[in-house]
Amino acid sequence: MRNKTLKILSFLILASTGIFAQEDSLKTYRFSLQKAIEFGITNNYQSQIAQKDVDIALKQKWEIISQGLPQISGSVDYQNYLQQPVTLLPAEITGGEPGTFTPVTFGTQQSMNATGTWNQLIFDGSYIVGIQSVKTLLQISKNAKTKTDLEIKKAVISAYGNVLLAEESVDILEKNVETLQKNYNDTQKIYENGLTEQEDVEQLEITLLGLKNNLSRNERMRDIAYEMLNLSLGIPVDNNVTLTDDLDELAMKYYDISLLREEIPVEENIDYRIAKNSAESAQIQVRLQKAKALPTLSGFVNYGYQGFSEKFTFLNNDQEYFGQSILGVSLNIPIFSSGMRSSRTQQRELEYEQAMLDLERTENEVKRQINMAKSEYEFSLENYQNAIRNLELAERIENKNQIKFFEGIASSFELSEAQRQLYSSQQDYLQSMLNVITAKAELDNLLDTRTYNDEQ
Repeated sequence: MRNKTLKILSFLILASTGIFAQEDSLKTYRFSLQKAIEFGITNNYQSQIAQKDVDIALKQKWEIISQGLPQISGSVDYQNYLQQPVTLLPAEITGGEPGTFTPVTFGTQQSMNATGTWNQLIFDGSYIVGIQSVKTLLQISKNAKTKTDLEIKKAVISAYGNVLLAEESVDILEKNVETLQKNYNDTQKIYENGLTEQEDVEQLEITLLGLKNNLSRNERMRDIAYEMLNLSLGIPVDNNVTLTDDLDELAMKYYDISLLREEIPVEENIDYRIAKNSAESAQIQVRLQKAKALPTLSGFVNYGYQGFSEKFTFLNNDQEYFGQSILGVSLNIPIFSSGMRSSRTQQRELEYEQAMLDLERTENEVKRQINMAKSEYEFSLENYQNAIRNLELAERIENKNQIKFFEGIASSFELSEAQRQLYSSQQDYLQSMLNVITAKAELDNLLDTRTYNDEQ
């Protein structure tokens, strides 16, 4: 019995230790919206992947450049003939009978050869085009990183706003439940005293049950909203995040009518810049195919030593080595490819024409998106103002109907309708504030002309 008790205590101690260790590993974060955006751009998984792409492009840049720079290689070869090859010589050379042959072995059983080679590209049209493509290659990855950052910014704003919306919804629903529960209890007592009908109690109970169910649903949605925010920030979903901004404050901060008058050159929009990169890349592919029809010229210098021995004496000081050196130039001239190069060039030219058409389409699409985003933002501002007025009216109507109900002037159905109207207006008001925030974030992204910062 005593041993069993000790085992149980040991298990509880180990279990509690594991729980405390897990709690210690969890972090707590505290963010304003601006801090959340900055944190997300740095730590979001997609942002880190995009930054790696920029780093890869920087390495590829030097890889392309270095192909035209001197290339030096070295090799060491060791050979040991376990059975040396035999050559047959006419026997008459060594005094033998004419018409017969004498088997002879040449060279030593072992040999070692050390060689160093300098290769240099002298002319290659493809290399010249490759050098010209380095800037475009790097710009593609930089613009992709900028696009990713803008998308992360928008995602963080949306996730941050959804958390605030969920928190506000839960708070309002809890207050509504508390108020309605009091009304229900009071009505129940009035009914018990015979001063009202059972239908009034049941009508309030129906509304109360629906409100509690809605509260439970919003509490679950709040947990999901926090997880989505954590994912957009690039932190584990089980870590705690506290938000310091308020939904009302953010809505007022994002209420900016002057943004509707802001204009930018379409060429500075990130989607247009990415489409332009694609067109430039397609144009480079055309030049590359044409360059492959040009001759290529390269040269090399080779220098090495050879040593021979019947035994392995190559590390001895008295081992004799013989030097050798070669200077060479190679000229490769494409003459006839049965139309293969021409076909490939025509394919690249058609792809370039496609890219130019896509660039034109993107220009018009960006203009349309900006106009639509401005329209959506303007509508969200108007809707926000209407939601404020509707909420004021709904609160006033609900309050009057509540007074009338307890005075016996209004029915429970009229009170329930006024309450439902109030609850709907409350949610519309909260949603209108979120719509202002997200609509401005969408418009900001389209009007954002930021470029990749090399300090990143």
